[in-house]
Amino acid sequence: MSRIVIIGGGQAGVQLADSLRTEGYEGAIDLFADEPHLPYQRPPLSKDFMSEDESASALPLRAGRFFRERAVEFHQGVQVTAVDPEAQTVVASNGATLSYTNLVFATGARNRETTVPGSKLDGIRYLRTLDDAIALQAELGSAKHVVVIGAGFIGMEFAAAARKRGLDVTVLEFGPRPMGRVLSRFMSGYFADVHTDNGIKLKLGEGISSLTGTGGKISGAVSANGTEYPADLVVVGIGVLPNSELAERARLEIENGIVVDTYLQTSDPNIFALGDCSSYPSPHTGSRIRLESVQNATDQARSLAKTLTGKPTPYDSLPWFWSQQGTVKLQIAGIIHSDDESIVRGDPATGKFSVYCFRDGRLTGVESVNSPAEHMAARKILEQRLPLTPELVMDADFDPKRSARQLAFLKQNDEESLEQPATV
Repeated sequence: MSRIVIIGGGQAGVQLADSLRTEGYEGAIDLFADEPHLPYQRPPLSKDFMSEDESASALPLRAGRFFRERAVEFHQGVQVTAVDPEAQTVVASNGATLSYTNLVFATGARNRETTVPGSKLDGIRYLRTLDDAIALQAELGSAKHVVVIGAGFIGMEFAAAARKRGLDVTVLEFGPRPMGRVLSRFMSGYFADVHTDNGIKLKLGEGISSLTGTGGKISGAVSANGTEYPADLVVVGIGVLPNSELAERARLEIENGIVVDTYLQTSDPNIFALGDCSSYPSPHTGSRIRLESVQNATDQARSLAKTLTGKPTPYDSLPWFWSQQGTVKLQIAGIIHSDDESIVRGDPATGKFSVYCFRDGRLTGVESVNSPAEHMAARKILEQRLPLTPELVMDADFDPKRSARQLAFLKQNDEESLEQPATV
Protein backbone atom coordinates (compact mmCIF):
# COMPACT_ATOMS: atom_id res chain seq x y z
CA MET A 1 0.00 0.00 0.00
CA SER A 2 1.22 3.50 -0.76
CA ARG A 3 1.88 5.80 2.20
CA ILE A 4 2.14 9.58 2.43
CA VAL A 5 3.94 10.87 5.51
CA ILE A 6 3.29 14.51 6.47
CA ILE A 7 5.66 16.22 8.90
CA GLY A 8 3.81 19.06 10.62
CA GLY A 9 0.40 19.39 12.25
CA GLY A 10 -0.35 23.02 11.36
CA GLN A 11 -2.64 24.52 8.75
CA ALA A 12 -0.74 23.11 5.77
CA GLY A 13 -0.34 19.58 7.08
CA VAL A 14 -3.92 19.13 8.29
CA GLN A 15 -5.39 20.65 5.11
CA LEU A 16 -3.25 18.32 2.98
CA ALA A 17 -4.46 15.25 4.86
CA ASP A 18 -8.06 16.38 4.41
CA SER A 19 -7.63 17.28 0.73
CA LEU A 20 -5.90 13.99 -0.08
CA ARG A 21 -9.00 12.11 1.02
CA THR A 22 -11.24 14.56 -0.85
CA GLU A 23 -9.20 13.90 -4.01
CA GLY A 24 -9.73 10.15 -3.59
CA TYR A 25 -6.40 9.03 -2.14
CA GLU A 26 -6.90 5.57 -0.60
CA GLY A 27 -3.41 4.88 0.73
CA ALA A 28 -2.15 5.37 4.26
CA ILE A 29 -1.67 8.88 5.64
CA ASP A 30 0.56 9.53 8.65
CA LEU A 31 0.61 13.01 10.16
CA PHE A 32 3.32 13.90 12.69
CA ALA A 33 2.77 16.89 15.02
CA ASP A 34 5.37 17.74 17.63
CA GLU A 35 3.01 19.80 19.81
CA PRO A 36 0.97 17.98 22.49
CA HIS A 37 -2.27 19.69 21.41
CA LEU A 38 -4.75 18.85 18.71
CA PRO A 39 -4.10 21.08 15.66
CA TYR A 40 -5.40 24.63 16.13
CA GLN A 41 -5.71 27.93 14.29
CA ARG A 42 -2.77 30.26 14.84
CA PRO A 43 -4.08 33.69 13.67
CA PRO A 44 -6.49 34.19 16.61
CA LEU A 45 -3.65 33.73 19.11
CA SER A 46 -2.42 37.30 18.58
CA LYS A 47 -5.90 38.75 18.14
CA ASP A 48 -9.06 37.60 19.92
CA PHE A 49 -7.22 35.16 22.21
CA MET A 50 -5.27 38.01 23.80
CA SER A 51 -8.40 40.10 24.32
CA GLU A 52 -10.40 37.44 26.13
CA ASP A 53 -10.30 36.18 29.71
CA GLU A 54 -8.55 33.09 31.03
CA SER A 55 -11.36 30.80 29.85
CA ALA A 56 -10.43 31.42 26.23
CA SER A 57 -9.37 28.37 24.24
CA ALA A 58 -7.76 27.80 20.86
CA LEU A 59 -9.94 27.25 17.81
CA PRO A 60 -9.40 23.75 16.39
CA LEU A 61 -8.46 23.29 12.75
CA ARG A 62 -10.78 20.28 12.59
CA ALA A 63 -13.11 18.54 15.02
CA GLY A 64 -11.52 15.90 17.22
CA ARG A 65 -13.12 13.08 15.22
CA PHE A 66 -11.50 14.27 11.97
CA PHE A 67 -8.53 11.90 12.08
CA ARG A 68 -10.68 8.85 12.72
CA GLU A 69 -13.24 9.69 10.06
CA ARG A 70 -10.59 10.53 7.46
CA ALA A 71 -8.45 7.48 8.33
CA VAL A 72 -5.42 9.60 9.17
CA GLU A 73 -2.86 8.18 11.60
CA PHE A 74 -2.18 11.16 13.85
CA HIS A 75 1.11 11.02 15.77
CA GLN A 76 0.38 13.63 18.44
CA GLY A 77 3.39 15.06 20.25
CA VAL A 78 5.82 13.01 18.14
CA GLN A 79 8.71 14.53 16.19
CA VAL A 80 10.34 13.20 13.05
CA THR A 81 14.04 13.26 13.89
CA ALA A 82 15.61 11.87 10.71
CA VAL A 83 14.77 11.33 7.05
CA ASP A 84 16.54 8.84 4.75
CA PRO A 85 15.62 9.76 1.16
CA GLU A 86 17.37 6.73 -0.33
CA ALA A 87 15.57 4.21 1.86
CA GLN A 88 12.42 6.40 1.84
CA THR A 89 12.01 6.16 5.60
CA VAL A 90 11.56 8.52 8.54
CA VAL A 91 12.62 8.00 12.14
CA ALA A 92 10.40 9.38 14.90
CA SER A 93 11.24 10.59 18.40
CA ASN A 94 9.43 7.56 19.87
CA GLY A 95 11.89 5.25 18.08
CA ALA A 96 9.56 4.16 15.28
CA THR A 97 10.77 3.90 11.68
CA LEU A 98 8.20 4.37 8.94
CA SER A 99 8.46 3.88 5.18
CA TYR A 100 6.88 6.34 2.77
CA THR A 101 5.92 6.55 -0.87
CA ASN A 102 5.87 10.33 -0.68
CA LEU A 103 7.04 12.58 2.11
CA VAL A 104 5.75 16.12 2.70
CA PHE A 105 7.45 18.76 4.83
CA ALA A 106 4.85 21.06 6.43
CA THR A 107 7.17 22.01 9.27
CA GLY A 108 6.27 25.71 9.37
CA ALA A 109 8.46 28.33 10.97
CA ARG A 110 9.65 29.39 14.41
CA ASN A 111 10.22 32.74 16.08
CA ARG A 112 13.47 34.56 15.51
CA GLU A 113 14.89 35.16 18.99
CA THR A 114 16.64 38.24 20.27
CA THR A 115 20.19 37.85 21.57
CA VAL A 116 20.67 41.28 23.18
CA PRO A 117 22.02 41.44 26.75
CA GLY A 118 19.29 40.44 29.19
CA SER A 119 17.38 38.34 26.65
CA LYS A 120 17.11 35.40 29.09
CA LEU A 121 15.31 37.34 31.84
CA ASP A 122 11.97 36.06 33.08
CA GLY A 123 9.06 37.95 31.56
CA ILE A 124 10.36 37.97 27.97
CA ARG A 125 7.87 36.20 25.74
CA TYR A 126 7.31 35.18 22.12
CA LEU A 127 3.99 34.50 20.42
CA ARG A 128 3.55 31.70 17.93
CA THR A 129 2.27 28.55 19.63
CA LEU A 130 -0.74 27.86 21.83
CA ASP A 131 1.56 27.43 24.83
CA ASP A 132 3.06 30.87 24.08
CA ALA A 133 -0.41 32.40 23.97
CA ILE A 134 -1.54 30.73 27.21
CA ALA A 135 1.55 32.00 29.04
CA LEU A 136 1.10 35.51 27.65
CA GLN A 137 -2.58 35.61 28.46
CA ALA A 138 -1.84 34.73 32.07
CA GLU A 139 0.82 37.44 32.39
CA LEU A 140 -1.40 40.11 30.85
CA GLY A 141 -3.63 39.83 33.88
CA SER A 142 -0.96 41.29 36.17
CA ALA A 143 1.20 43.35 33.78
CA LYS A 144 1.11 47.13 33.79
CA HIS A 145 3.90 48.14 31.39
CA VAL A 146 4.33 46.15 28.18
CA VAL A 147 7.14 46.61 25.66
CA VAL A 148 6.79 45.05 22.22
CA ILE A 149 9.98 44.58 20.21
CA GLY A 150 9.17 44.71 16.51
CA ALA A 151 6.30 46.46 14.70
CA GLY A 152 5.33 43.66 12.33
CA PHE A 153 1.86 42.16 12.09
CA ILE A 154 2.19 40.01 15.23
CA GLY A 155 3.74 42.82 17.25
CA MET A 156 1.09 45.37 16.31
CA GLU A 157 -1.80 42.93 16.73
CA PHE A 158 -0.58 42.06 20.21
CA ALA A 159 0.08 45.71 21.05
CA ALA A 160 -3.49 46.61 20.08
CA ALA A 161 -4.89 43.75 22.18
CA ALA A 162 -2.78 44.73 25.21
CA ARG A 163 -3.80 48.37 24.85
CA LYS A 164 -7.46 47.29 24.73
CA ARG A 165 -6.91 45.85 28.21
CA GLY A 166 -5.81 49.29 29.38
CA LEU A 167 -2.10 48.50 29.68
CA ASP A 168 0.74 50.94 29.05
CA VAL A 169 2.20 49.76 25.72
CA THR A 170 5.46 50.80 24.04
CA VAL A 171 6.55 49.40 20.67
CA LEU A 172 10.23 49.55 19.67
CA GLU A 173 10.87 49.26 15.94
CA PHE A 174 14.30 49.41 14.32
CA GLY A 175 12.86 50.51 10.95
CA PRO A 176 11.26 53.83 10.03
CA ARG A 177 7.72 52.47 9.63
CA PRO A 178 5.45 49.88 11.25
CA MET A 179 4.91 46.81 9.07
CA GLY A 180 7.21 48.44 6.55
CA ARG A 181 8.20 45.16 4.91
CA VAL A 182 4.69 44.37 3.69
CA LEU A 183 2.70 47.63 3.48
CA SER A 184 2.74 50.66 1.23
CA ARG A 185 4.16 53.80 2.75
CA PHE A 186 0.71 55.35 2.95
CA MET A 187 -0.88 52.38 4.73
CA SER A 188 2.05 52.05 7.09
CA GLY A 189 1.68 55.71 8.02
CA TYR A 190 -2.05 55.29 8.51
CA PHE A 191 -1.54 52.48 11.03
CA ALA A 192 1.15 54.46 12.82
CA ASP A 193 -1.41 57.22 13.38
CA VAL A 194 -4.16 54.79 14.41
CA HIS A 195 -2.02 53.14 17.08
CA THR A 196 -0.55 56.39 18.32
CA ASP A 197 -4.02 57.92 18.64
CA ASN A 198 -5.02 54.84 20.63
CA GLY A 199 -2.32 55.56 23.19
CA ILE A 200 0.39 53.16 22.04
CA LYS A 201 3.88 54.66 22.27
CA LEU A 202 5.29 53.81 18.85
CA LYS A 203 9.06 54.38 18.82
CA LEU A 204 10.26 54.15 15.22
CA GLY A 205 13.95 53.99 14.41
CA GLU A 206 14.60 52.68 17.93
CA GLY A 207 15.84 49.13 17.88
CA ILE A 208 16.39 47.22 21.09
CA SER A 209 19.86 47.51 22.70
CA SER A 210 19.45 45.57 25.94
CA LEU A 211 16.95 44.34 28.49
CA THR A 212 17.29 45.07 32.20
CA GLY A 213 15.94 43.27 35.23
CA THR A 214 15.84 42.86 38.97
CA GLY A 215 16.20 39.48 40.62
CA GLY A 216 16.12 37.74 37.26
CA LYS A 217 12.81 39.40 36.25
CA ILE A 218 12.42 41.90 33.44
CA SER A 219 12.05 45.53 34.49
CA GLY A 220 13.00 47.58 31.46
CA ALA A 221 13.94 47.74 27.78
CA VAL A 222 16.76 49.98 26.58
CA SER A 223 16.57 51.22 22.99
CA ALA A 224 19.52 51.91 20.71
CA ASN A 225 19.49 55.62 21.63
CA GLY A 226 19.88 54.79 25.33
CA THR A 227 16.31 55.44 26.46
CA GLU A 228 15.03 52.92 28.99
CA TYR A 229 11.32 52.06 28.96
CA PRO A 230 9.69 50.40 31.99
CA ALA A 231 8.48 46.86 31.35
CA ASP A 232 7.15 44.03 33.44
CA LEU A 233 6.37 42.11 30.23
CA VAL A 234 8.28 42.12 26.94
CA VAL A 235 6.96 40.50 23.78
CA VAL A 236 9.44 39.89 20.97
CA GLY A 237 8.12 39.90 17.39
CA ILE A 238 11.12 40.23 15.08
CA GLY A 239 10.16 37.73 12.42
CA VAL A 240 10.43 33.99 11.94
CA LEU A 241 12.82 31.41 10.54
CA PRO A 242 11.68 28.47 8.39
CA ASN A 243 12.00 25.05 9.99
CA SER A 244 14.18 23.56 7.28
CA GLU A 245 16.99 21.93 9.30
CA LEU A 246 15.56 18.41 9.00
CA ALA A 247 15.23 18.84 5.24
CA GLU A 248 18.76 20.18 5.05
CA ARG A 249 20.08 17.11 6.87
CA ALA A 250 18.22 15.04 4.27
CA ARG A 251 20.33 16.90 1.63
CA LEU A 252 17.41 18.78 0.10
CA GLU A 253 18.07 22.15 -1.53
CA ILE A 254 17.57 25.05 0.89
CA GLU A 255 17.27 28.77 0.10
CA ASN A 256 15.19 30.83 2.53
CA GLY A 257 13.28 27.65 3.23
CA ILE A 258 12.94 24.33 1.42
CA VAL A 259 13.22 24.96 -2.31
CA VAL A 260 10.29 23.60 -4.34
CA ASP A 261 9.19 23.93 -7.95
CA THR A 262 5.80 25.03 -9.22
CA TYR A 263 4.38 21.61 -8.25
CA LEU A 264 5.79 21.98 -4.71
CA GLN A 265 8.30 19.20 -5.39
CA THR A 266 11.71 19.44 -3.73
CA SER A 267 15.07 18.45 -5.20
CA ASP A 268 14.07 14.84 -4.33
CA PRO A 269 11.24 13.63 -6.63
CA ASN A 270 9.53 11.76 -3.79
CA ILE A 271 9.57 14.64 -1.33
CA PHE A 272 7.42 17.79 -1.32
CA ALA A 273 7.16 20.86 0.90
CA LEU A 274 4.51 23.52 1.49
CA GLY A 275 3.48 26.33 3.79
CA ASP A 276 5.75 28.59 5.83
CA CYS A 277 8.80 26.32 5.43
CA SER A 278 8.83 26.31 1.61
CA SER A 279 10.23 28.69 -1.00
CA TYR A 280 8.40 28.55 -4.33
CA PRO A 281 8.38 30.38 -7.70
CA SER A 282 5.44 32.79 -7.77
CA PRO A 283 3.88 33.80 -11.10
CA HIS A 284 2.51 36.90 -9.36
CA THR A 285 5.94 38.27 -8.49
CA GLY A 286 8.14 36.64 -11.11
CA SER A 287 10.51 35.53 -8.35
CA ARG A 288 10.95 32.90 -5.66
CA ILE A 289 9.16 33.77 -2.41
CA ARG A 290 8.31 32.26 0.97
CA LEU A 291 4.95 33.26 2.41
CA GLU A 292 3.68 33.05 5.97
CA SER A 293 -0.09 33.01 5.64
CA VAL A 294 -3.08 30.73 6.15
CA GLN A 295 -4.17 31.31 2.54
CA ASN A 296 -0.85 30.13 1.17
CA ALA A 297 -0.74 27.05 3.40
CA THR A 298 -4.32 26.08 2.58
CA ASP A 299 -4.15 26.68 -1.17
CA GLN A 300 -0.80 24.92 -1.50
CA ALA A 301 -2.21 21.90 0.34
CA ARG A 302 -5.20 21.68 -2.00
CA SER A 303 -2.96 22.01 -5.04
CA LEU A 304 -0.47 19.41 -3.80
CA ALA A 305 -3.27 16.94 -3.00
CA LYS A 306 -4.23 17.00 -6.69
CA THR A 307 -0.63 16.44 -7.77
CA LEU A 308 -0.15 13.53 -5.36
CA THR A 309 -3.32 11.84 -6.64
CA GLY A 310 -2.26 11.82 -10.27
CA LYS A 311 -3.53 15.23 -11.36
CA PRO A 312 -0.37 17.38 -11.62
CA THR A 313 -1.40 20.93 -10.66
CA PRO A 314 1.00 23.89 -10.66
CA TYR A 315 0.54 26.22 -7.71
CA ASP A 316 -0.39 29.72 -8.88
CA SER A 317 -2.84 31.08 -6.30
CA LEU A 318 -2.91 34.81 -5.64
CA PRO A 319 -1.40 35.66 -2.23
CA TRP A 320 -3.72 37.47 0.16
CA PHE A 321 -3.48 38.36 3.83
CA TRP A 322 -5.43 39.93 6.66
CA SER A 323 -4.76 41.49 10.03
CA GLN A 324 -7.06 42.65 12.83
CA GLN A 325 -5.54 45.46 14.88
CA GLY A 326 -8.02 46.80 17.38
CA THR A 327 -11.10 47.93 15.47
CA VAL A 328 -9.23 48.09 12.15
CA LYS A 329 -9.37 45.14 9.78
CA LEU A 330 -6.75 45.21 7.05
CA GLN A 331 -7.00 42.94 4.00
CA ILE A 332 -4.28 42.73 1.36
CA ALA A 333 -4.50 41.19 -2.10
CA GLY A 334 -1.23 40.61 -3.94
CA ILE A 335 2.38 41.35 -3.00
CA ILE A 336 3.21 45.02 -2.35
CA HIS A 337 6.55 46.81 -2.28
CA SER A 338 7.04 50.03 -0.36
CA ASP A 339 8.20 51.90 -3.47
CA ASP A 340 5.12 51.03 -5.54
CA GLU A 341 3.02 53.89 -6.87
CA SER A 342 0.06 54.23 -4.49
CA ILE A 343 -3.41 55.57 -5.25
CA VAL A 344 -5.83 56.05 -2.34
CA ARG A 345 -9.53 55.45 -2.92
CA GLY A 346 -12.00 56.52 -0.22
CA ASP A 347 -11.51 58.72 2.82
CA PRO A 348 -9.07 57.39 5.46
CA ALA A 349 -10.73 59.69 8.03
CA THR A 350 -13.83 57.48 7.85
CA GLY A 351 -11.81 54.35 8.59
CA LYS A 352 -12.88 52.76 5.31
CA PHE A 353 -10.68 53.04 2.22
CA SER A 354 -8.28 51.19 -0.10
CA VAL A 355 -4.81 51.75 -1.52
CA TYR A 356 -4.10 50.53 -5.06
CA CYS A 357 -0.41 49.81 -5.71
CA PHE A 358 1.19 49.82 -9.16
CA ARG A 359 4.66 49.02 -10.49
CA ASP A 360 5.52 50.12 -14.02
CA GLY A 361 1.82 50.66 -14.67
CA ARG A 362 0.84 47.13 -13.54
CA LEU A 363 -1.37 46.50 -10.52
CA THR A 364 0.64 44.60 -7.89
CA GLY A 365 -1.66 44.70 -4.89
CA VAL A 366 -4.55 46.37 -3.08
CA GLU A 367 -4.74 47.17 0.64
CA SER A 368 -8.26 47.58 2.04
CA VAL A 369 -9.27 48.90 5.47
CA ASN A 370 -12.70 47.77 6.71
CA SER A 371 -13.72 47.25 3.05
CA PRO A 372 -14.30 43.52 2.49
CA ALA A 373 -16.27 43.97 -0.77
CA GLU A 374 -13.48 46.02 -2.33
CA HIS A 375 -10.94 43.45 -1.19
CA MET A 376 -12.86 40.67 -2.94
CA ALA A 377 -13.12 42.73 -6.15
CA ALA A 378 -9.39 43.42 -5.99
CA ARG A 379 -8.64 39.72 -5.63
CA LYS A 380 -10.70 38.99 -8.73
CA ILE A 381 -8.86 41.66 -10.73
CA LEU A 382 -5.46 40.36 -9.64
CA GLU A 383 -6.30 36.66 -9.98
CA GLN A 384 -7.45 37.12 -13.55
CA ARG A 385 -4.63 39.56 -14.32
CA LEU A 386 -7.15 42.09 -15.60
CA PRO A 387 -5.60 45.24 -17.14
CA LEU A 388 -6.52 47.77 -14.45
CA THR A 389 -4.55 50.98 -14.93
CA PRO A 390 -3.72 53.89 -12.61
CA GLU A 391 -5.85 56.14 -14.84
CA LEU A 392 -8.93 53.94 -14.32
CA VAL A 393 -8.46 53.93 -10.54
CA MET A 394 -8.05 57.71 -10.42
CA ASP A 395 -11.28 58.25 -12.38
CA ALA A 396 -13.96 59.76 -10.13
CA ASP A 397 -16.48 57.15 -11.32
CA PHE A 398 -14.24 54.16 -10.62
CA ASP A 399 -16.08 51.25 -9.02
CA PRO A 400 -13.96 48.14 -8.32
CA LYS A 401 -16.75 45.57 -8.66
CA ARG A 402 -18.09 47.08 -11.88
CA SER A 403 -14.58 47.46 -13.28
CA ALA A 404 -13.77 43.83 -12.50
CA ARG A 405 -16.79 42.71 -14.52
CA GLN A 406 -16.05 45.07 -17.41
CA LEU A 407 -12.36 44.22 -17.59
CA ALA A 408 -13.12 40.50 -17.48
CA PHE A 409 -15.57 40.90 -20.36
CA LEU A 410 -13.05 42.87 -22.44
CA LYS A 411 -10.29 40.37 -21.73
CA GLN A 412 -12.50 37.45 -22.75
CA ASN A 413 -13.45 39.16 -26.01
CA ASP A 414 -9.79 39.91 -26.77
CA GLU A 415 -8.81 36.30 -26.15
CA GLU A 416 -11.67 34.98 -28.30
CA SER A 417 -10.76 37.33 -31.16
CA LEU A 418 -7.19 36.03 -31.10
CA GLU A 419 -8.49 32.48 -31.38
CA GLN A 420 -10.53 33.24 -34.53
CA PRO A 421 -8.92 32.05 -37.80
CA ALA A 422 -7.60 34.79 -40.03
CA THR A 423 -9.73 35.61 -43.08
CA VAL A 424 -8.46 36.55 -46.53
